[in-house]
Amino acid sequence: MSKKVLMVLTNHKEINEDLTTGVWLSEFGEAYNEFNKQGYEITVASPKGGEIPVDPNSVSEDEPQEILDTKPHLENTTPLVDVSSEDYDAIFLPGGHGTMFDFPDDEKLQKLLREFYEADKTVAAVCHGPAGLVGATLSNGEPLVKGKRVSAFTDAEERETQLDSVMPFLLESKLNELGAQVLSGENWATHYEVDGNLITGQNPQSTEVVAKEVVKQLN
Repeated sequence: MSKKVLMVLTNHKEINEDLTTGVWLSEFGEAYNEFNKQGYEITVASPKGGEIPVDPNSVSEDEPQEILDTKPHLENTTPLVDVSSEDYDAIFLPGGHGTMFDFPDDEKLQKLLREFYEADKTVAAVCHGPAGLVGATLSNGEPLVKGKRVSAFTDAEERETQLDSVMPFLLESKLNELGAQVLSGENWATHYEVDGNLITGQNPQSTEVVAKEVVKQLN
């Protein structure tokens, strides 16, 4: 039986009137290709389903073709309402600033994360993807991240993007407030943390190592 991975992406496409956002393409594409290479069955889902906006800043002129080739998988995603955690072995949340807006308060995503985590299935997120962990609680009401070693897009990196003032919150600070132990490397350095079945990465540069750690746990 091949393993099944649920990838959950943001539907949110604008920060304000002047700035558009969405998923960070390489964070989806690199992970998708890693899972696909393993022969996993992949479901691409989102809170609302349908087409996923791509952050224009995430597609450069020299974007690798194998990343661009994953874009068709963003055209018609499965709505989270149609997804059951029982059907999957792992959940993966790529980032992009869009996640900061629609992930934290999505009740179905919170439920899925709790079910995956408490069933000892792999829960992974990278960059702004851990915004999905912000609203997630365990059955005992405690934040899922409380007392866990995690990594996520840092406040320093957010200031460097100059988007810190237009975010609903700062991700590193919020995770710390929830009782997580947030660990990070230098700005834009590859860094990830593994705490049991919870795998988190700091930034786009950390996507591949997080995806490979998911593969390691699943295999």
